[in-house]
Amino acid sequence: MSDTDILDAVDRFLDREVRPQVARLEHDDIWPETIVAGMAELGLFGATISPDHGGLGLSAATYARIVERVARVWMSLAGIFNSHLIAAAMVERFGTEAQKRAFLPEMAAGAKRGGLALTEPDCGTDLQAIRMRAVRDGGGYVLNGTKTWISNGLHGQVFAVLVKTDPDADPVHRGMSAFLLEKGPGFAAGRKFEKLGYKGIDSAELIFEDHRVGPERLIGGVEGKGLSHTLAALELGRINVAARGVGVAQAALDEALRYSQIRKTFGKPICEHQAIQIKLADMATRTQAARLLTDAAAQAYDRGGRTSLETSMAKLFASEAAVENSLEAMRVHGGYGYSKEFPVERLYRDAPLLVIGEGTSEVQRLVIARQLIERNPI
Repeated sequence: MSDTDILDAVDRFLDREVRPQVARLEHDDIWPETIVAGMAELGLFGATISPDHGGLGLSAATYARIVERVARVWMSLAGIFNSHLIAAAMVERFGTEAQKRAFLPEMAAGAKRGGLALTEPDCGTDLQAIRMRAVRDGGGYVLNGTKTWISNGLHGQVFAVLVKTDPDADPVHRGMSAFLLEKGPGFAAGRKFEKLGYKGIDSAELIFEDHRVGPERLIGGVEGKGLSHTLAALELGRINVAARGVGVAQAALDEALRYSQIRKTFGKPICEHQAIQIKLADMATRTQAARLLTDAAAQAYDRGGRTSLETSMAKLFASEAAVENSLEAMRVHGGYGYSKEFPVERLYRDAPLLVIGEGTSEVQRLVIARQLIERNPI
């Protein structure tokens, strides 16, 4: 199946299965079980996983175009497979052959879904401050701690979990390791968080109490590589979030453009008023700029090598574009934009997540600046 065929199939699925239900499911914060099953059937949970392990093996550029389409209809759906594919990328890029054989085929099929567990109650952006421990015990490890704000926390089964195996290591990152863990004795989901937006997808706690695992669950089989593995996998996550930003920005533009041609004031459609035209022009320009940055980042990722500069630029600009466009779309709609009758209020609630998740805009600026300096020494 060609990339065009896959994109067409995604469009048909969104029009048939998602668009008619999104308002009800989103406002009631309902886990979209039927839609998730449909995404699995389309192969989206294996979108970037190699065909050698049962995935579609799509390029990051094609993946970004899929994410944009999905987010244009309902952003939450893109989150359901984003965290899952970050975990899969960690296993595929850094896992042992046994780990790849054991997990990737089921992850690609969507039979085992999950995500990435990094954040803790006292640790978000500063990952080196995590407290969760994995202590050697006999031939294996015992894990204790709590992860929080974990996407797919309730409905996921397998997670890449960042922990400390040596809390006294100097530098700190050398004492950080990543494990691939499945729910079971000593590992369960905790409470679900109620959110302003980004509904449908569950964000929850993961609680570990004397959870025992063998050494085969240590990703790559070597301690001390967890942070580097995580940061590398997050490059794919930033492409996903950037593409979501493009999708939300485009959806906001679509809604504003449509409404401006229907709504009349002073005897003519508001799209004929110069003030509205300026808003539409800025929204369209921001959207296209975000799309081009995201495509450039995805192509850089496909070429291989470190892409933190390109992915951070795309994530920063596209997420901010989504926030700005969602607000402008609400202004174009006036009072109706503040009601639940139109989709713009959902876009306005969803967009702020993008400037927070996968690293805040402030963090992206720091990454960009540091990479510029590193790549351009005097």
